[in-house]
Amino acid sequence: MIDLANLQILAAAIVLIILWLLETVIPFLPNRRERIKHSARNITIGAFNAIILAVLFAPLIFYLTTSTQNNKFGLLHLVNLPIWISVVLATLFQDAWMYFWHRITHRIQLLWRFHKVHHSDPQMDASTAVRFHTGEILISAVLRLGVIAFLGLSLWQVLLYDLLMIPIILLHHSKIKFPEKLDKFYRFLFASPAMHRIHHSPERIETDSNYGTIFSFWDRLGKSFRLRESSLEVKYGLEEFTKNETESFSVLALMPFQNVEESLNAYKNESLMIHRNR
Repeated sequence: MIDLANLQILAAAIVLIILWLLETVIPFLPNRRERIKHSARNITIGAFNAIILAVLFAPLIFYLTTSTQNNKFGLLHLVNLPIWISVVLATLFQDAWMYFWHRITHRIQLLWRFHKVHHSDPQMDASTAVRFHTGEILISAVLRLGVIAFLGLSLWQVLLYDLLMIPIILLHHSKIKFPEKLDKFYRFLFASPAMHRIHHSPERIETDSNYGTIFSFWDRLGKSFRLRESSLEVKYGLEEFTKNETESFSVLALMPFQNVEESLNAYKNESLMIHRNR
């Protein structure tokens, strides 16, 4: 089980390093000031969350996946499927769950209060992919245990999805400049960097779009797919926070618990305005 946790962390670290170096060579934005400080802050947050997951949830995932396989429990065990179909379905179901989970973190105010730590980053790059509040990580991990049990996933199906997901979400957030034709070809099936740059816009109608993790067709099916003429001009972050606030560990840690009543009213009013205009 420790090998599982270590492999996931190692894969994330390797891809993050590669993308971080590529961002230096072929970024779509020229400003590289404070990159090391910015990335170090996000990676510290990500490393802390990775340790929490490895210690608390890796053993639980190992136990749960072993139990589902031994007892033939879960949706994927209702019919005797060929291995390749089982793998495809396991990947699709897990990605559908990730789309749904991501979407409700934007729709449910309690979850958004945690998720906005991720969206508050004003300098999105590959390191932003691991910038999440520990509270969100814990809630997501607990719910994922239920998904694993419901589907009857094996350990290697869980691991395979994670190994596919990690490089893709790191690429989503990177500053690597994709030619438009390449991004268009890529997003025919997969969630692309251009799509995710729009998702990190401070404009609420754009923030509430492009939720896909691996596949882009969930957004098309869920009518949350959105593009703009040039995603390279997207401004990042949330207007309610200053740059200095988003660079403070203490502010980020306490962000979900600040100005609760005021944030609830603002969130509800903004949601009503958006849905009236759609």
